[in-house]
Amino acid sequence: MNHLDSIMAYNQTFVEEKKYEKYLTTKFPDKKMVVLTCMDTRLIDLLPRAMNLRNGDAKIIRNAGAIVTQPFGNIMRSILVALYELNATEVFVVGHHECGMTGLNAANILDKAQSNGVEEKTIQALRHAGIDLERWLTGFDNVTQGVMKSVQIIKNHPLLPAGTPVHGLIISPETGKLDVLVNGYE
Repeated sequence: MNHLDSIMAYNQTFVEEKKYEKYLTTKFPDKKMVVLTCMDTRLIDLLPRAMNLRNGDAKIIRNAGAIVTQPFGNIMRSILVALYELNATEVFVVGHHECGMTGLNAANILDKAQSNGVEEKTIQALRHAGIDLERWLTGFDNVTQGVMKSVQIIKNHPLLPAGTPVHGLIISPETGKLDVLVNGYE
């Protein structure tokens, strides 16, 4: 059985047996938090438990590296929606040790894209269209730098509600230990 068929078979039982009931909540985060974190599989269950978050407590946005690369991209838009429309009042940027975005090399990704069938002319067309693939496909030198840069972009956004605390943390993907880099209350 493939993954989709397996998921759909499980889902049918999940719904029929009303296993969803323990997850019922509203769209508004109970702890009024929005968390930007990495998509790393080690953090799926660990991060909420390490932060004492249950279903419904926070809006959690995940991407590669917990990075805000541009102030007017999808991540920042999601943060602003959480703050203005979903009653969140503070932002947590949580990076992690051993992140795959550390030292990410755009050239390596583009080489792999080509070996998977993306033609060089497509890459060149993107460059001619003004897309800076090296900037877009880059990570950071270290997780501290990545978190600090994302915190700064969020804190300095012209549409961020005045007085919104923006925190920066790093989590251990093994133990769940959190270290504060930026205390947004100070």
